[in-house]
Amino acid sequence: MEHPLNFDSEQRLTFELMDALISSLDLSKVLARAYEVLSQLLAADYAAICISKPGRLPEYDWMVAAIPPQDFTRYEREPAEVMRDVVQQPHVVLDNVVPGMGPAQEPPRPSQRHRELGTPLEHVMAVMLDVGHDWHGGFMLYRDPRQPFSERERALMQRITPLLAKSVHNCRQMGESRAHGSTLERLIQLQGVESIVRVSAFEERMRTPGATALLKRWFPDEVLDEHGLPAVLMERLRLLTAGRKHPGEESNFFTFHQERMSLRVNFVPLPERGSGRLWGLLLQEVAAVVVPPAWREVLTRREVEVVEGVLRGWDNKLIAEHLNCSIGTVKKHLQRVFDKLGVDSRGALMNRAART
Repeated sequence: MEHPLNFDSEQRLTFELMDALISSLDLSKVLARAYEVLSQLLAADYAAICISKPGRLPEYDWMVAAIPPQDFTRYEREPAEVMRDVVQQPHVVLDNVVPGMGPAQEPPRPSQRHRELGTPLEHVMAVMLDVGHDWHGGFMLYRDPRQPFSERERALMQRITPLLAKSVHNCRQMGESRAHGSTLERLIQLQGVESIVRVSAFEERMRTPGATALLKRWFPDEVLDEHGLPAVLMERLRLLTAGRKHPGEESNFFTFHQERMSLRVNFVPLPERGSGRLWGLLLQEVAAVVVPPAWREVLTRREVEVVEGVLRGWDNKLIAEHLNCSIGTVKKHLQRVFDKLGVDSRGALMNRAART
């Protein structure tokens, strides 16, 4: 059944979905976050993604959201039948596909089996992701009622397909680098990401061509040569190579801000080679959302600081640590912000800021 969304809700959820697709290089985490949004944006009951296994076509690795894995694994051949209808049109979203049946056919027994298992897969919206490098994938949204997906929902899915393909590509390349140790080659292939591989704060193995220029833009007084790193990243490398972190720190993820741009730096442990553990620094420059000037006139200084944290993608715990206060205090400030600005969620707040 279709759940019509007003324009603001649709834009808010689309914004949240785009953020989810670039939130991690772990495909299972990306799928989980994306499904939370897609279940609202496209009224999907279940989601699945398949990635071809290198050298073992047509075998696939599967990840699912909201479908009990044991049920899905038992009948994983069924979605492959759906994919036969979309492989001839890569990156084109097809809707109203019914698992295992063509036009004018009766519902097949596999769908009945899923109904008996409590996971009926009546309608599917699917797209083939052909991202080269001898592998491909598919992304499927399932709906258990008999109401098919609408053209509006198909168009929405089509809009985010390029970003979905890019996200899957980057996750897959990182997964292969971890599994097979081909760190240098795989990191270079990450789309829209500059990479540096180092053994320690002082020993570098490689960096992509644009990495130095990117760092010089953000740290012009610190990055003075082609192998330079700013002090904050050097310090993090020292701690990581020593097996330590600053007290209370749980993430290897940094975000820096300049006006309407952000630089995200992710420290990724890579397979050991010869002299020891390698660390990959993934550098990605993205458009940032800042607190609109008009908001500063109605919010207190502390409320503005909380909003800045939200717009950076921080959770309540990280905001609380940054502001040296409790999570409960952050929640109270955030609720006051919602009341003053007339929004009801973080996503709505981020969407409003992006459009102001």
